[in-house]
Amino acid sequence: MEQGNRENFGSRLGFILVSAGCAIGIGNVWKFPYVTGENGGAIFVLFYLLFLVIMGIPVLTMELAVGRAGRKTIVGAYKELEKDGSKWHIHGWLCIAGNYILMMYYSTVSGWMLAYFWKFLTGSFENKQGDEIAAVFTDMLSNPVEMTVFMVVVVVVGFLVLSFGVQKGLERVNKVMMTGLLCLIVLLAIHSLTLPGGNEGIKFYLLPNIDNVRKVGLGNVITAAMNQAFFTLSLGIASMEVFGSYMSKEHSLTGEAARICALDTFVALISGLIIFPACFSFGIEPAQGPSLIFVTLPGVFLDMTGGRIWGTLFFLFMTFASFSTVTAVFENIVGSSMDNFKWSRIKSVVVNGVFMLIASLPCVFGYNIWSTLRIIGDRDVLDSEDFIVSNLLLPIGSLVFLLFCVTRFGWCADKYLEEVNTGKGHKMSAKLLPYYKFVLPVLILVILINGLI
Repeated sequence: MEQGNRENFGSRLGFILVSAGCAIGIGNVWKFPYVTGENGGAIFVLFYLLFLVIMGIPVLTMELAVGRAGRKTIVGAYKELEKDGSKWHIHGWLCIAGNYILMMYYSTVSGWMLAYFWKFLTGSFENKQGDEIAAVFTDMLSNPVEMTVFMVVVVVVGFLVLSFGVQKGLERVNKVMMTGLLCLIVLLAIHSLTLPGGNEGIKFYLLPNIDNVRKVGLGNVITAAMNQAFFTLSLGIASMEVFGSYMSKEHSLTGEAARICALDTFVALISGLIIFPACFSFGIEPAQGPSLIFVTLPGVFLDMTGGRIWGTLFFLFMTFASFSTVTAVFENIVGSSMDNFKWSRIKSVVVNGVFMLIASLPCVFGYNIWSTLRIIGDRDVLDSEDFIVSNLLLPIGSLVFLLFCVTRFGWCADKYLEEVNTGKGHKMSAKLLPYYKFVLPVLILVILINGLI
């Protein structure tokens, strides 16, 4: 499986688990349930699955194809595949910037998950009720030292894992974390399904009800489903491309993309089975928005028998979900420095680790020392960083990947199709190319314009 002196994954399972781990993040387990709650439940879920198939999988095959054909991280891969004199590789530098900006706030949010796991494990929530539970979150945000400590743990451990390389570090740790994550999520879902009154939550979640959609408006539900399906895979900043560059040519990319997507979707859907029955069982509104995880759910766990254990397990699962993304995106950052500046892995880990520790501080301070700071519009530091990545770099980047792969100005559709169909497994039909050229760009533009509005 070695190709040149480039590292590869030790196994196909390792590749799928690491790639899915990159896609499976806070968006699946935090955002997906509350966006589903806000958009009327089951009908939203059906549209989400549709858009995942018609948008998510095609763009994912494009990122993986560029990586596998170029055998390098994004800037090098573009240079390898672009026509002489063209400048597609400029987008590669934007992708790398996107990975840095993403981690500047994701490391903080990942720290929140770790903090809550620690709080449940050590019994910090014992005997707390109502407003006292909500105060735990606001107290944490207003404490720069506490937030910095957990952010530092996330960053240091993340880069430490990568210092061991792709197979011995990233792949080995993610196999353990993802196996733990999948076991935990099933255990938590089974527990939620046994709660009294929980079946009302399942009905809301899985039985289509047009009345729920009428309240929100069908157009809003469709747009929200499109957004969630698009953002769940983190496409557009080459966070998946790097794993393509470590892949063998043994299996076709459509099948591999579908497997990554299926694992990502499985985790999102099962998260709903944990959260909705619990909400309905304890009479809590599922459309609570972002506060659902940190303010509402801890209270729900504390009302359960053995609540401290269930809370600890839930936030361990959340820590795994966020940390799998952290290590995967850090690998892109480390690999890019190695490819572009010819650094050793250790030098790349140390330099990027120190940089990320400093660059993550503004997000931490944005909730306390710099709480009055507004960067883009009326957004605080975290929301501004998220706006740049989610509303600009992901949709614009996906559009660039799409145009690069299917137009004659870029890599060219025939070469893209040949790369996607190399190896055993499901083949992509050339009949899909007109859809990729004329319809998919419009769908991505809709997401971009919607994000800007």
